Amino acid sequence: MFRFENDYAEGCIKEILDELVRTNYEQSPGYRADKYCESAAAKIQEACKKDVDVHFLVGGTQANMIVLDAVLRPHQGVVSPILGHVNVHEVGAIEGRGHKVITISNDDEKLDSESKISSLALDKYLSDFFNKGDWHKAQPGAVYISHPTERGALYTREELINIKNVCEKFDLPLFLDGARLAYALSSDENDISLKDLANYTDMFYIGGTKCGAMFGEAVCFTNDKYNRDFNCISKHNGGVLAKGRMLGIQFDTLFTDNNYTNKCKNAYKYAMRIKKAFEDKNVEFLVESYTNQQFPILTIDQQNKLKEKNISFNIESDIDEDKNAVRFCSSWATTEEAVKALEAAIGGM
Repeated sequence: MFRFENDYAEGCIKEILDELVRTNYEQSPGYRADKYCESAAAKIQEACKKDVDVHFLVGGTQANMIVLDAVLRPHQGVVSPILGHVNVHEVGAIEGRGHKVITISNDDEKLDSESKISSLALDKYLSDFFNKGDWHKAQPGAVYISHPTERGALYTREELINIKNVCEKFDLPLFLDGARLAYALSSDENDISLKDLANYTDMFYIGGTKCGAMFGEAVCFTNDKYNRDFNCISKHNGGVLAKGRMLGIQFDTLFTDNNYTNKCKNAYKYAMRIKKAFEDKNVEFLVESYTNQQFPILTIDQQNKLKEKNISFNIESDIDEDKNAVRFCSSWATTEEAVKALEAAIGGM
C-alpha cells in the first residue's frame, strides 16, 4: 500500500530517533527546563534573527487552543478564514474555551477565498464591526491565518505585511499557524522566511508533527504584549509535558544543519511531480497548490483505478454525483518508489 492520506503517517527523521536513543538514559530537569529546550530555543531565535519567546507544546490543536486562550478576553473571538484549522478541524476546541471563531471570506475565488484572508476583506470586516459598536456580538480579539493554508495555498510576503498592518490598525494580534511551515519554506513559490514571521506576526508556531518530528510544535511570541504568564496558562490547559526534553531534543535536531527545511524539500519536489502527472491526464484541481498537498478532481472510476493499484488517499469534498476533490499528501518521508507507483497508476487511469 502506498499511502498519501496525510503527512504524519511515519515516525520521525532518523536524526531525531538517533538522538532520542542516544540521550535516553540521561537525567534532566522536567517541564522544558532542560539544556535541549534551551539549545533549541536559541537555534530558533537565530533562524528568526530575533529574540522570540519560544514555548514547546505537543500538538497543533493544543497550540492553537492555548495561544488563543492566552490572548483573548472572555468576550472576544478570533477572526479566521472559513477553512481555517481552528474552524473546521478542531472539534470546537476554541469555542470550548469560550471564544467564538469568526469566519470571513474574501468574495474572490482567485484568492482561494475559503482558506486565505485578504487584507481588504479583513479591513472591511473590522471597520464595519468597530464602527457599528455592536456589543451583542463576539468582539474580534485576534486574527488567525496559516502558512501554508488548509488547502496548500501560500501567502506572499506582501500579503502578510498588509494583513499585519490591518491588525495594527485595530490593535489586534496576528497569529500564524505553521503546522506545515516546513513545506511552505521549502517551496520554490514561497517568499516568506522565518525572519518575516518574526517581524510581521505577534505569535506563530513552527510545526514539528507534520514536518519530521515524532510530535511537537514550537510556539514563538514575537511581541511581549501577548506572552504574559504563558507558562502558567500552558500548564492550566494541560500543555506542559513533564518530559519536556523530548520536545527540546526534537527541535534542537530539526534546527541543526537546516534539517527543518532540508528534510522537506523532497516533499515539495514529489508534490510537483504528482501535480504534473494529473495535469498530463487533463485532470482539473480544486485549488492551485505549490506545497505538499494536491487536490485533483477525480471521477469515481478514476479513484477506483488508483485504489486497485494500492494507492491510498483522502476525499476532500464532493463535486457532483460522479466526482470528488481528493487529497494527496507528500511528506518528509515520501519515497521515490511511492511516487513512481503513483505516477504509473495515474497514467493508467
